[in-house]
Amino acid sequence: MVSGILWAVVAGIMLGLYALPEKFAKNFEFENTWGMMFFINMIIVPFVACFLLVNGFTDVLKAIPSDVIIKMVIASLAWGIGVMMWGKAINHIGLSLGFSIFIGTVILVGSLLPFLVDGTPPSNVFMTILGGIFVVLLGVVANGKAGLVREKDTNKDDKDSTIKGSMGVGISIAVIGGLLATGFSYANAAGRPIIHEASQAAGNPEWVTAVVVMFVIYLSGALFVIPYFIFQLSKKNLWGKFKSNHLLKNICLTTIMAMLNFAASAGFAYAAFQLGQAGNTVGYAIFNTVCVAVAIISGLITGEWLGASPKAKRLLYLGLAAMIGGVIIIALGNGMAA
Repeated sequence: MVSGILWAVVAGIMLGLYALPEKFAKNFEFENTWGMMFFINMIIVPFVACFLLVNGFTDVLKAIPSDVIIKMVIASLAWGIGVMMWGKAINHIGLSLGFSIFIGTVILVGSLLPFLVDGTPPSNVFMTILGGIFVVLLGVVANGKAGLVREKDTNKDDKDSTIKGSMGVGISIAVIGGLLATGFSYANAAGRPIIHEASQAAGNPEWVTAVVVMFVIYLSGALFVIPYFIFQLSKKNLWGKFKSNHLLKNICLTTIMAMLNFAASAGFAYAAFQLGQAGNTVGYAIFNTVCVAVAIISGLITGEWLGASPKAKRLLYLGLAAMIGGVIIIALGNGMAA
């Protein structure tokens, strides 16, 4: 159990940091930065990772039944739409709040979805986990309130240049994106057992299963995300932005984003395996809450909340504390099942 929690924490740290390099991209619009990142993240990195790390990769893929593939592809398409909206939300409301609202929604819904596949644990364990999720909900509400208060603050004294649009619109995008992104949790729960069996049969270490699961999820998500960005780049005549003198630097930044994101997702999948019966729920909650904590700290360090009042910051800290407390309760619930 301890190793699973550690894996979930490390994965959460990587996910919390993955969007930070976007702040340093030069002469790129949103569509250029995130379009390049998602292309590297959803196509290049999965192929490279699987061909370098997985023994008998094609045989493992062939062993996945068609019904499992269909479930994973549909859920992963929803996830792909959700993560695209996540990037848009960050562009509207900033790194710390974008992570808080999006990931909070993901925790609330995504932590429950695996029960549809894995079944529910004993009632005392299940009720403890639900209690922890409710505490996380309180944290999400506090973070949303913090964002609305911050918007009011910055309207009076416009010092925070990171806000690029309506706070209400940004929060809505984050919530809807979070709901769709929970397809990731379902796809992992649905596909992991059979992929693990095939991966083990091919002589791979246990952790390699996570890499193959992410290959299916990321490639499926790309079916929506990549055409979307091609359309947006064409519609807004932004292809010329790739001729920027900062192109090499921006490629490096988006590659770092892509690798951190993929490694974080694979790390979560392995953590879920290590955590046992309720691992998909517990690992998902720990993974995403650590991610929020890291993103909030990053946002504070980079000045996203300079124009916010003490009240807004108190609400932000209260929300973060509630989310961390909720995850501790969820972890205790998982420990009861051990």
